[in-house]
Amino acid sequence: MKVIVEADGGSRGNPGPAGYGAVVRDKLSGETLAERKGFIGVATNNVAEYQGLIAGLRAAQELNAESVDVRMDSKLVVEQMSGRWKIKHPSMQPLAREAQTLARAFGKITYEWIPRERNRQADRLANEAMDGETKTDTTKEGDKQPHWSGATGEPTRLILLRHGQTKLSVERRYSGRGDHELTELGLQQAEKAAGRLSKVDGIAAVISSPLRRAKQTAEKLAQKTNLEVVTHQGLIETDFGTWEGLTFAEAAEQDPEIHRRWLSDTSQKPPNGESFDEVHARVRKARSEIIAKFGGKTLVVVSHVTPIKTLLRQALDVGPQFLFRMHLDLTGVSIAEFYPDGHASVKLVNDTSHLG
Repeated sequence: MKVIVEADGGSRGNPGPAGYGAVVRDKLSGETLAERKGFIGVATNNVAEYQGLIAGLRAAQELNAESVDVRMDSKLVVEQMSGRWKIKHPSMQPLAREAQTLARAFGKITYEWIPRERNRQADRLANEAMDGETKTDTTKEGDKQPHWSGATGEPTRLILLRHGQTKLSVERRYSGRGDHELTELGLQQAEKAAGRLSKVDGIAAVISSPLRRAKQTAEKLAQKTNLEVVTHQGLIETDFGTWEGLTFAEAAEQDPEIHRRWLSDTSQKPPNGESFDEVHARVRKARSEIIAKFGGKTLVVVSHVTPIKTLLRQALDVGPQFLFRMHLDLTGVSIAEFYPDGHASVKLVNDTSHLG
């Protein structure tokens, strides 16, 4: 499939209340295949334009497009994504990297600058996103102070909770897509974690991996906060393939060369399984979808070792070796905040004080 992506973003104040819009069209017929829009809080025009591009590329990816022609009225984004201009501003760099990662999924991609009058549909969507929020926003602009790092806008605060103990975690076996229940101790761990997190003010949602061990952990908190558990497939654990249920030693003996490479190469898949690079891509997509729905709120995300490590890695904007150097305990609590301008901040990692 060959498509055209038209994207735009705007900010009323620069920085100010900002939103983006994106349209995906069939290149041959001109038919509109998808529209995307979203409010991103207080941000600059350039940040909003990049967010529009990212939304459009993601929509094209969901349509399984092979060839993409990007058309935008932002000279800066077009030139930077074409590789002709350097990306110097810190707030642009993570957004550009995210767009570049999405772009690599297509067989062919081009970027073209167009006048604003030819980008009306994307511009309309961006304005609709801003209109829907700014009309009901009663916060005084002077009350919105920038973060000490320079980040602006209201962050989405993710309180990351690993599930409680299962039989496989006791035996230290690879536990990926197997749908295992919590042990009695695991239920107690989940109860203690719920008691701690239920005291956090303003939790808007409890979002969980669909696997039973995560859902059981999430349900303990949901009961205490009168919230329903929302599941998201993107938060599921790594698919360990034929290593599912094996110990480290058993997997190393079964596939010695693959296992050795897997311990340091995030592109290496377990036999019939999923690479950490693939996990990274789907967790990033899940994060974007969650923020699009609950942006600017405090959320508890109940998941597994690899997705939680991946979210922390994304917040820190570090390389894949981070995955091999981070340990997460059962019901360990971590906190990462993601800002609409691309900044992020890690506030806590693997705290288990509630188990003491």
